[in-house]
Amino acid sequence: MDIITAMRRSGGVADHGHLKAVAGRAALDQALRAGSIRRVARGRYVLPDVVDSARAEAHRLTAVVGLRSAAASYGWSLKTPPDRPELVVPRGRKVSAGDQALARVRWQRLAACDVDGWRTTPLRTVMDCATTLPFDEALAVADSALRSGLATQADLMRAADSLPGRGRDAALEVAWFASDRPANAFESVIRAISLDVPGLRLQPQVRLRVAGRRIRPDLVDRELRLVVEGDSHEFHTSERAIDADCWRYDELVLDGWLVIRVSWVQAMFQQDWVVSVLRRAANRQDLTLGGDLMRRRGALRRPTTIGRS
Repeated sequence: MDIITAMRRSGGVADHGHLKAVAGRAALDQALRAGSIRRVARGRYVLPDVVDSARAEAHRLTAVVGLRSAAASYGWSLKTPPDRPELVVPRGRKVSAGDQALARVRWQRLAACDVDGWRTTPLRTVMDCATTLPFDEALAVADSALRSGLATQADLMRAADSLPGRGRDAALEVAWFASDRPANAFESVIRAISLDVPGLRLQPQVRLRVAGRRIRPDLVDRELRLVVEGDSHEFHTSERAIDADCWRYDELVLDGWLVIRVSWVQAMFQQDWVVSVLRRAANRQDLTLGGDLMRRRGALRRPTTIGRS
């Protein structure tokens, strides 16, 4: 897979390790020199059209870059890149139908503290995504914000709890489940899907010791001895990488773990099936271990009543 395709699958952004694994250091350096990709922070890269077009449209319309366009400008991993710039304009501003065809416009009152130059601040960006995007997309943005160090979970919880109206519940749910541990949006989406399985507790990037080695699978439920891997085999460019994957899978299975592999296409477009697979896998492991863990755990609490009566 070439660098551009890999980046579009990552929402128009990617980190150094991912791109190096996809195409190697030489191809990464060549893409940088050619301007095909741009570095926005140490080890973080974006597709120029994702950020440049949004900034240009914002300047033309005297608007602020927001939502996923703002998230991309910070180098955050997205489930999907916006198909056109996402902008914020003041309430009451008239925007022609022609301009709305070129950009997704959100009418919103922004305080001075919500704007960082030409884009919304990191915290405002997460909150806006949390109140407008589907849960899995919003969680990927929130996870990325935490991973970047530009926000903390406490920041997200306070900001979500202060929101008015119906958006508060959605934002609280995203803030509550946000984590800096998923490696990318792919893992964030799988974890979001798993939350629809009552009793399943998948944690990202848990360290395990198997066959004398320490490994870190994508998502792990220790008590159920269940591992879920985001299957990125298309990124493996060497026999060594394939051998390492096979060793990891075989040793986990022989050590008594059930390993479920989910492809990028399945996570993005076949989520009902993925939920079904995770539910069946969790129930199978639960029966093997005595059949009571899933019932005792129950569904995860949704924090919609925090801070208010």
